[in-house]
Amino acid sequence: MEPLLKHLIYRRNGLNKVFCDASLEGYHEFDDIDDPSDNFIPTHDPFSLDPFFDPNVNQNVTALVGKSAYLNCVVKNLGNKTVSWIRHRDLHILTVSTYTYTTDLRFQTTHHRTTDEWTLQIKWVQKRDAGSYDCQVSSQPIKSYSVDLNVIVPTAFILGGPEYYISKGSTINLTCIVKFSPDAPSHTFWHFKDKVLSFETEPRLSQFTENGETFTNYLLIRDVNVKDTGKYACAPSNAEPAFIMVHVVSGENPEAYSSSSKLSSCCSPYTIFSLTLSLHLLCNRTYSLFRAKIHFKYHSKIANLVELRNEPMLSVENVVN
Repeated sequence: MEPLLKHLIYRRNGLNKVFCDASLEGYHEFDDIDDPSDNFIPTHDPFSLDPFFDPNVNQNVTALVGKSAYLNCVVKNLGNKTVSWIRHRDLHILTVSTYTYTTDLRFQTTHHRTTDEWTLQIKWVQKRDAGSYDCQVSSQPIKSYSVDLNVIVPTAFILGGPEYYISKGSTINLTCIVKFSPDAPSHTFWHFKDKVLSFETEPRLSQFTENGETFTNYLLIRDVNVKDTGKYACAPSNAEPAFIMVHVVSGENPEAYSSSSKLSSCCSPYTIFSLTLSLHLLCNRTYSLFRAKIHFKYHSKIANLVELRNEPMLSVENVVN
């Protein structure tokens, strides 16, 4: 059986000398001259037998509501000590070693022996799970490594809010967008004056969805009248409701009622796109005309100068005659 390594470290005349009695034949000596330009400061004595944490492990974790979160800490030289995960806000012990110590079975710890990694898994993350968690080693004194968990909650909002002005007889298009959601909502309800809109009994109503990086739900109301004025709410199954106040006004110029309703009163997102494109083309056309005008003036001046240069000089005799 190989004998145990015996380490002796001391500093003399600017040299770090390490003697390792690693075999029965004697010892080996290694010299390492200090480099004054080396600014590295070790966070732990590599020859110490005390447990220590790997400082390179991520201490900021982000998770989506409803998904799993994984918080890691790496403990070296653990020996016969134990690792516990503790919730910082109430000092509640969640796990000890790989045993779950809380009645909330969403929490569990796994140990990867090859990497000395201890991973706290939180299943079906909720908004209230956000905060700091401490990975603790049962040493004397106790050592801790803190990891912060940020929880992203799906958010819904309605374009053109909070006030929406539209002319009587037009078509309302309310666009509800859900961001930061891992999955599409299973359903989306629209409310008007705290009542759920029924698409079966009201033929003027229609609804359709669009899924991509964000999840979009459109509510269309045709031939609106003053009775359609009021507060509307978009209520996705996976996010808090979003609200908008709709005003149906008489006349063909609803923009006059609110300076912020110029975009919200458009019949569809395609109208907004068309207006933006028209403005872009108009700017390009104006810029081209301006360059042509400058170009024309410049060449006119050059032509005048050439003409003056080519005219014959008037002599005194010509002036007398």
